[in-house]
Amino acid sequence: MSNQTGIYVFCGVQTTETPDLEPIEMEGKEREIFTISHKDAAMIVAEVPMKIYHPKKENLMMHQKVINQLMPHYDAVIPISFGNVFQSVEDVEKLLESLYPQFSEIFPKIRGKVELGLKVIAKKSWLESEVEKNPSMTKKKQAMQGKSKEASYYDRIQLGEMANKFFQDLQGQMNDEIYQPLSQQADAAKLNDPISEKMLMNAAFLVDRSAEETFDELVNSIHDQWEDKVDFKYTGPWPAYNFINIRMKVEEPT
Repeated sequence: MSNQTGIYVFCGVQTTETPDLEPIEMEGKEREIFTISHKDAAMIVAEVPMKIYHPKKENLMMHQKVINQLMPHYDAVIPISFGNVFQSVEDVEKLLESLYPQFSEIFPKIRGKVELGLKVIAKKSWLESEVEKNPSMTKKKQAMQGKSKEASYYDRIQLGEMANKFFQDLQGQMNDEIYQPLSQQADAAKLNDPISEKMLMNAAFLVDRSAEETFDELVNSIHDQWEDKVDFKYTGPWPAYNFINIRMKVEEPT
């Protein structure tokens, strides 16, 4: 078994100072958090065993804990995806130097801002009542009753197409009545794909910290209008995961 160590990267911050961070427990051992800097940018890192880190719950929580420690102290935190380990401090220095032009563009865009997430999930009772209001779907379901699986084959295809159209219409309603009003109060907004059958909206919003309370109030106001029909899963504040796209790679020498 190799005893080789590597450098685990958590995130980038805009600073010329060395943050005072609590050590973390990783692989059964307490490990110091330190910085690797280039100009006014720094990577927050730890020295760890050189290996592949799997996204188990405790590992993901450890990664997020370090970033959460930094959020209150730095106006611009660039989150780095879980599991990035490099062979040496020198490799991370080269990486940061190569990423610095991107960091310089990103820092002003996210400075003083946080990401807030909102998932909208339909309540089963409301979905069922909406389906009952749809005469085409109700008629097609009735037409399938008593038919064999083979005989109802095309009916099932048509019902599936109707169901897709039904959900698309509901998602469009969420876009008009929830996403658009919230996006107008955010610096940036992004719609992601739903991750469950009953999820009608999966959105992220980039909001100035000074406007976070006002944004929260708007979310609560919209929730009050929809609480009998859907559930809101409102999360954050997070660093701007959905608004940053950085490829972490040390170029191999040619």
